[in-house]
Amino acid sequence: MKLTESQIQELYAFTRQHFVEHYDLQSELVDHLANDIETQWQKESKVSFEDAKNRAFKKFGIFGFMDAIEQKGKAMNKRYRGYLWTELKKWFEMPQIIATIALFLMFYVAFSTVYTAALALVFYVLISGWCIYKSIQLNKQFRQRKEVSNKKWMLEEMIFKQAGSTMFVFMSQLFNVYQIPERFGENASFLVLFSLAFTALTLVNYISLEVIPSKAEKLLNEAYPEFSL
Repeated sequence: MKLTESQIQELYAFTRQHFVEHYDLQSELVDHLANDIETQWQKESKVSFEDAKNRAFKKFGIFGFMDAIEQKGKAMNKRYRGYLWTELKKWFEMPQIIATIALFLMFYVAFSTVYTAALALVFYVLISGWCIYKSIQLNKQFRQRKEVSNKKWMLEEMIFKQAGSTMFVFMSQLFNVYQIPERFGENASFLVLFSLAFTALTLVNYISLEVIPSKAEKLLNEAYPEFSL
Protein backbone atom coordinates (compact mmCIF):
# COMPACT_ATOMS: atom_id res chain seq x y z
CA MET A 1 0.00 0.00 0.00
CA LYS A 2 1.44 3.34 -1.12
CA LEU A 3 0.74 6.90 -0.03
CA THR A 4 -1.37 9.03 -2.33
CA GLU A 5 -0.17 12.42 -3.62
CA SER A 6 -2.56 14.22 -1.28
CA GLN A 7 -1.16 12.29 1.69
CA ILE A 8 2.39 13.20 0.68
CA GLN A 9 1.39 16.87 0.49
CA GLU A 10 -0.18 16.49 3.93
CA LEU A 11 3.18 15.25 5.22
CA TYR A 12 4.85 18.35 3.78
CA ALA A 13 2.29 20.50 5.59
CA PHE A 14 2.93 18.47 8.75
CA THR A 15 6.68 19.23 8.66
CA ARG A 16 5.95 22.94 8.15
CA GLN A 17 3.64 22.90 11.15
CA HIS A 18 6.54 21.54 13.19
CA PHE A 19 8.85 24.43 12.27
CA VAL A 20 10.72 22.87 9.37
CA GLU A 21 11.06 25.84 7.00
CA HIS A 22 13.47 24.58 4.35
CA TYR A 23 12.19 22.50 1.46
CA ASP A 24 15.29 20.29 1.26
CA LEU A 25 14.88 19.14 4.87
CA GLN A 26 11.10 18.87 4.44
CA SER A 27 11.68 16.48 1.52
CA GLU A 28 14.05 14.31 3.54
CA LEU A 29 11.64 14.12 6.47
CA VAL A 30 8.63 13.45 4.24
CA ASP A 31 10.55 10.61 2.58
CA HIS A 32 11.43 9.19 6.01
CA LEU A 33 7.86 9.48 7.31
CA ALA A 34 6.40 8.00 4.12
CA ASN A 35 8.70 4.98 4.27
CA ASP A 36 7.83 4.43 7.92
CA ILE A 37 4.09 4.68 7.25
CA GLU A 38 4.24 2.28 4.33
CA THR A 39 6.27 -0.17 6.44
CA GLN A 40 3.57 0.00 9.12
CA TRP A 41 0.88 -0.70 6.52
CA GLN A 42 2.72 -3.79 5.35
CA LYS A 43 2.43 -5.16 8.89
CA GLU A 44 -0.95 -3.66 9.83
CA SER A 45 -2.95 -2.73 6.78
CA LYS A 46 -5.89 -1.38 8.81
CA VAL A 47 -3.87 1.34 10.58
CA SER A 48 -5.16 4.77 9.54
CA PHE A 49 -2.89 7.28 7.83
CA GLU A 50 -3.20 9.67 10.78
CA ASP A 51 -2.26 7.03 13.35
CA ALA A 52 0.64 5.77 11.25
CA LYS A 53 1.89 9.34 10.79
CA ASN A 54 1.79 10.03 14.52
CA ARG A 55 3.60 6.78 15.27
CA ALA A 56 6.32 7.67 12.77
CA PHE A 57 6.65 11.15 14.25
CA LYS A 58 6.97 9.84 17.81
CA LYS A 59 10.13 7.97 16.77
CA PHE A 60 11.85 11.36 16.44
CA GLY A 61 11.64 11.78 20.22
CA ILE A 62 10.30 14.51 22.49
CA PHE A 63 12.03 17.27 20.52
CA GLY A 64 10.40 16.24 17.26
CA PHE A 65 12.26 17.46 14.19
CA MET A 66 14.61 19.77 16.16
CA ASP A 67 17.52 17.30 16.04
CA ALA A 68 17.03 16.80 12.32
CA ILE A 69 17.02 20.58 11.77
CA GLU A 70 20.22 20.93 13.79
CA GLN A 71 22.00 18.11 11.96
CA LYS A 72 20.96 19.46 8.56
CA GLY A 73 22.17 22.92 9.55
CA LYS A 74 25.56 21.52 10.55
CA ALA A 75 25.85 19.61 7.28
CA MET A 76 25.00 22.67 5.19
CA ASN A 77 27.35 24.88 7.21
CA LYS A 78 30.14 22.38 6.59
CA ARG A 79 29.37 22.38 2.88
CA TYR A 80 29.31 26.20 2.78
CA ARG A 81 32.65 26.41 4.63
CA GLY A 82 34.03 23.97 2.06
CA TYR A 83 33.02 26.32 -0.75
CA LEU A 84 34.55 29.25 1.13
CA TRP A 85 37.83 27.42 1.74
CA THR A 86 38.06 26.24 -1.88
CA GLU A 87 37.65 29.80 -3.18
CA LEU A 88 40.01 31.27 -0.56
CA LYS A 89 42.82 28.88 -1.54
CA LYS A 90 42.64 30.21 -5.11
CA TRP A 91 43.78 33.62 -3.85
CA PHE A 92 47.08 32.06 -2.77
CA GLU A 93 47.72 30.62 -6.22
CA MET A 94 48.82 32.34 -9.43
CA PRO A 95 47.65 34.79 -10.66
CA GLN A 96 45.36 35.84 -7.76
CA ILE A 97 48.25 35.74 -5.28
CA ILE A 98 49.56 38.96 -6.81
CA ALA A 99 46.38 40.76 -5.72
CA THR A 100 46.59 39.10 -2.28
CA ILE A 101 50.17 40.30 -1.76
CA ALA A 102 49.23 43.80 -2.91
CA LEU A 103 46.33 43.87 -0.45
CA PHE A 104 48.58 42.69 2.38
CA LEU A 105 51.22 45.32 1.60
CA MET A 106 48.57 48.01 1.53
CA PHE A 107 47.40 47.08 5.03
CA TYR A 108 50.92 46.64 6.36
CA VAL A 109 52.13 50.02 5.09
CA ALA A 110 48.99 51.74 6.33
CA PHE A 111 49.23 50.21 9.82
CA SER A 112 52.95 51.05 10.01
CA THR A 113 52.51 54.80 9.58
CA VAL A 114 51.47 57.57 11.95
CA TYR A 115 48.31 57.95 9.84
CA THR A 116 46.90 54.58 10.88
CA ALA A 117 43.73 56.01 12.42
CA ALA A 118 42.86 58.09 9.36
CA LEU A 119 43.68 55.32 6.89
CA ALA A 120 41.73 52.79 8.95
CA LEU A 121 38.70 55.04 8.79
CA VAL A 122 39.00 55.21 5.00
CA PHE A 123 39.31 51.41 4.79
CA TYR A 124 36.28 50.91 7.00
CA VAL A 125 34.10 53.35 5.12
CA LEU A 126 34.96 51.75 1.77
CA ILE A 127 34.97 48.07 2.74
CA SER A 128 32.09 48.18 5.24
CA GLY A 129 29.99 50.33 2.90
CA TRP A 130 30.47 47.81 0.10
CA CYS A 131 29.68 44.88 2.43
CA ILE A 132 26.46 46.51 3.65
CA TYR A 133 25.40 47.30 0.08
CA LYS A 134 26.06 43.72 -1.06
CA SER A 135 24.28 42.24 1.97
CA ILE A 136 21.16 44.30 1.23
CA GLN A 137 21.35 43.34 -2.44
CA LEU A 138 21.70 39.62 -1.68
CA ASN A 139 18.81 39.70 0.81
CA LYS A 140 16.65 41.29 -1.87
CA GLN A 141 17.67 38.62 -4.39
CA PHE A 142 16.83 35.89 -1.87
CA ARG A 143 13.33 37.28 -1.31
CA GLN A 144 12.75 37.49 -5.06
CA ARG A 145 13.95 33.91 -5.59
CA LYS A 146 11.67 32.65 -2.84
CA GLU A 147 8.67 34.46 -4.35
CA VAL A 148 9.32 32.78 -7.68
CA SER A 149 9.92 29.24 -6.40
CA ASN A 150 7.80 29.45 -3.21
CA LYS A 151 10.47 27.25 -1.63
CA LYS A 152 13.34 27.96 0.74
CA TRP A 153 16.48 25.84 0.55
CA MET A 154 18.89 25.83 3.50
CA LEU A 155 22.07 26.23 1.45
CA GLU A 156 20.44 28.92 -0.68
CA GLU A 157 19.59 30.90 2.45
CA MET A 158 23.20 30.62 3.65
CA ILE A 159 24.52 31.88 0.32
CA PHE A 160 22.19 34.87 0.09
CA LYS A 161 21.31 35.81 3.67
CA GLN A 162 24.22 34.82 5.89
CA ALA A 163 27.04 35.73 3.53
CA GLY A 164 27.80 39.01 5.28
CA SER A 165 28.40 37.59 8.74
CA THR A 166 32.19 38.00 8.41
CA MET A 167 31.59 41.71 7.88
CA PHE A 168 30.83 42.07 11.59
CA VAL A 169 34.10 40.36 12.51
CA PHE A 170 35.92 42.84 10.30
CA MET A 171 34.12 45.85 11.75
CA SER A 172 34.72 44.66 15.32
CA GLN A 173 38.46 45.21 14.83
CA LEU A 174 38.13 48.98 14.42
CA PHE A 175 39.13 49.65 18.04
CA ASN A 176 42.22 47.44 17.68
CA VAL A 177 43.26 49.32 14.56
CA TYR A 178 43.16 52.63 16.43
CA GLN A 179 45.35 51.11 19.14
CA ILE A 180 48.12 50.00 16.77
CA PRO A 181 50.27 53.18 16.79
CA GLU A 182 50.05 53.48 20.55
CA ARG A 183 50.57 49.85 21.59
CA PHE A 184 52.18 47.97 18.70
CA GLY A 185 53.78 50.59 16.48
CA GLU A 186 57.29 49.15 16.83
CA ASN A 187 56.31 45.49 16.89
CA ALA A 188 56.89 44.38 13.29
CA SER A 189 55.78 40.79 13.95
CA PHE A 190 52.42 41.92 15.27
CA LEU A 191 51.89 44.28 12.32
CA VAL A 192 52.58 41.43 9.91
CA LEU A 193 50.09 39.12 11.65
CA PHE A 194 47.47 41.85 11.97
CA SER A 195 47.85 42.78 8.29
CA LEU A 196 47.55 39.12 7.33
CA ALA A 197 44.36 38.81 9.38
CA PHE A 198 42.87 41.88 7.72
CA THR A 199 43.85 40.57 4.30
CA ALA A 200 42.15 37.23 5.02
CA LEU A 201 38.99 38.91 6.36
CA THR A 202 38.80 41.16 3.32
CA LEU A 203 39.13 38.18 0.97
CA VAL A 204 36.54 36.14 2.91
CA ASN A 205 34.10 39.06 2.71
CA TYR A 206 34.64 39.36 -1.04
CA ILE A 207 34.27 35.62 -1.59
CA SER A 208 31.14 35.29 0.56
CA LEU A 209 29.43 38.40 -0.80
CA GLU A 210 30.46 38.26 -4.46
CA VAL A 211 32.12 35.04 -5.63
CA ILE A 212 29.92 32.35 -4.05
CA PRO A 213 26.58 34.11 -4.79
CA SER A 214 27.65 34.46 -8.43
CA LYS A 215 28.00 30.64 -8.51
CA ALA A 216 24.77 29.99 -6.60
CA GLU A 217 22.92 28.15 -9.38
CA LYS A 218 25.82 25.75 -10.00
CA LEU A 219 26.36 25.06 -6.29
CA LEU A 220 22.66 24.55 -5.56
CA ASN A 221 22.23 22.17 -8.49
CA GLU A 222 25.20 20.15 -7.21
CA ALA A 223 23.81 20.04 -3.66
CA TYR A 224 20.20 19.37 -4.66
CA PRO A 225 19.60 17.29 -7.81
CA GLU A 226 15.92 18.25 -7.59
CA PHE A 227 16.68 22.00 -7.37
CA SER A 228 16.51 22.62 -11.12
CA LEU A 229 13.13 20.91 -11.22
